[in-house]
Amino acid sequence: MDLFNTTASRRASQQLAAMTPEAIDAILLDLASATEANIPVLLQANALDLQRMDPADPRYDRLQLTEKRLLDIASDLRHVAALPSPLGHILKRNILPNGLEIERVSVPFGVIGIIFEARPNVCFDCFALCLKAGSACILKGGSDAKDSCTAIVALIHEVLTRHGLPTDTVTLLTSHEATTTLLNARGQVDLVIPRGSQRLINYVRDNARVPVIETGAGVVHTYVDSEADLSKAIPIVVNAKTRRVSVCNALDCMIVHSGRLSDLPVICQPLFEKGVVIEADERAYAALCADGKCKMEDGQLIHATPESFGTEFLALRMAIKTVDSLDEALEHIATYGSGHSESIVTENAEAASRFLKTVDAACVYHNAPTSFTDGAQFGLGAEIGISTQKLHARGPMALEEICTYKWIIKGSGQTRP
Repeated sequence: MDLFNTTASRRASQQLAAMTPEAIDAILLDLASATEANIPVLLQANALDLQRMDPADPRYDRLQLTEKRLLDIASDLRHVAALPSPLGHILKRNILPNGLEIERVSVPFGVIGIIFEARPNVCFDCFALCLKAGSACILKGGSDAKDSCTAIVALIHEVLTRHGLPTDTVTLLTSHEATTTLLNARGQVDLVIPRGSQRLINYVRDNARVPVIETGAGVVHTYVDSEADLSKAIPIVVNAKTRRVSVCNALDCMIVHSGRLSDLPVICQPLFEKGVVIEADERAYAALCADGKCKMEDGQLIHATPESFGTEFLALRMAIKTVDSLDEALEHIATYGSGHSESIVTENAEAASRFLKTVDAACVYHNAPTSFTDGAQFGLGAEIGISTQKLHARGPMALEEICTYKWIIKGSGQTRP
């Protein structure tokens, strides 16, 4: 069982709050250089985790670190360092008729817990954002990534020590018992953010006594409208589905207008070539089989079942739903979507406007793939997660979203009548 002291995390957060933005940025820049210098060590630790996982498992890609991914992480750390500090901003200011000066100022949360699965890069992302936002963090990674996370946090501790900060600025937990302690640390932990499967998110939400922001699980749709430009629809669908199948912004269900069924073989051929298995409803199945237009391997086209819709596949697998109208497409998304990311491909401005206004999701796209739902892609540097709820934060959560605020009131002896 992990022995960790939430009081020590609280003390570390108080020390962070007193640091200058320049001192925090220096730590991030040092960590970026240290990451590049320790690539062999980090890859060696990651190899131990990879040995325990079947390469066919969709989580394998999430778990894997490569030299390029570590160089990208170092670049992201430098990007976060270059961002303006989110702290101390006057968000609202007013002087009352009685002379009281009232300001709403951005401040750190304090201590943030992040629970995640087979994503060792989360250690870097969450530490960097929490540090920049003045909060200590407590990380609980999945057992699949234990060796990778241990090596990463050890490296972070080395950098913190060089800069005179306590290692309690970031704490790594590895046991289930420690998770229970974290979720019950009311008054010591200010916020817990789960990143991972719906099962993980449900567990955290149902068992936490501290505030929770739900992130991650995405059942993602792209609607190919009757007036879609085929030259846009094909790359949008292929990119959304196949860029990285194991991430939450990957496409799970293509909705196609019945008037475009004749184009379905052309849209799906690149998917078949990349090994995607398609679970198609009856009309889509018939269109893909018509005249032998599609070249596919055995088993790549199967009949959809009720479970095909509303499923986050996280694999080279996708459903197709045929509709006769935009209304039907919107209804399908409302029924099966998870509030993550949804897209429409159309040249009809009115249809696009209605889709963007009507769809209830954190990120809604027109003529672009859902693969862009990412903090770095949004210019936020990195992300601590993608919130699918509406309270406090929604969509990619970066620096501003992991700050809170307090009211500062300055008087000159006024009293209330």
